[in-house]
Amino acid sequence: MKIIFLGTPDFSAEVLKKLHAVHGVAAAVTGPDKPVGRGYEVKASPLKECATALGIPVLQFEKVSRDGLEQVAAIGADLAVTAAFGQILSEKFISLFPFGVLNVHASLLPKYRGASPIQWSIINGDEETGITIMRTVKAVDAGDILLQKRIAIGKKETAGELFDRLASLGGEAICEAVDLLESGKAEFTPQDESKVTHCGMITKADGKLDFSKTARSLDCFVRGMTPWPSAWTELDGKRVKVFDVEPAEGRGEAGEVLAASSAEGLVVACGDGAVRLAVLQPEGKSRMSDIAYLAGHRIPTGSILR
Repeated sequence: MKIIFLGTPDFSAEVLKKLHAVHGVAAAVTGPDKPVGRGYEVKASPLKECATALGIPVLQFEKVSRDGLEQVAAIGADLAVTAAFGQILSEKFISLFPFGVLNVHASLLPKYRGASPIQWSIINGDEETGITIMRTVKAVDAGDILLQKRIAIGKKETAGELFDRLASLGGEAICEAVDLLESGKAEFTPQDESKVTHCGMITKADGKLDFSKTARSLDCFVRGMTPWPSAWTELDGKRVKVFDVEPAEGRGEAGEVLAASSAEGLVVACGDGAVRLAVLQPEGKSRMSDIAYLAGHRIPTGSILR
């Protein structure tokens, strides 16, 4: 079976590696190289870098359904596979492939259709998540399901750690899915529309901590926002990222600093008690413990973090 692969970030690159090793990939499709970082250095997507290293031809389009139909059709692929591609595919594009388009989605659909399922599974305190291989249709993440694989979410697992595990699982799942197609054993099941939930793109602004939430919710939120865009609050008049919170003793107004000392660390009141902001990163600095942060910053008890 001749396969093309469409993707963009590290997640898709990991899936590509496994699929290519087992079934071979004829070509990879991704977006144009873009400027990134403070220096606006033009860089290729992780998918392009991976495909190039594997010797897979790469095609790049701002919108493949608009600009790439002829070039993609000329490949003569039987199947297209997408993973975190970030572009909506037209019905005309999907019709190019006799076996259609399969998508590798990092949730147990129909839960968490959309752009940030990994983060929200942690933020919402889910105990498990997984990979869904589904048929791509014009509506986002709404196609029939071919197979799913489940994994438990670790109690202190971050979104970044879960990304890595799900990318590996996604590679295994798509290889199994292609085997089913080739053997004629593939069976697709429609999604239960009554159980659909959606999750949109996360932005830096979304990382602001809300101390009216419970200690458990704050822990889930911080882990779900790690490593990007990071949870944050304002300390000493400046934005500070927070990478770990722990339950603590005390009560007060939500956001009230209850303790800020080398003995107790930085303890803040929350919705059901208090949390310690155990690992911080001030602007322009490396991550550090709250004790190290307090050695250089005086945070008055009774002040309120908004």
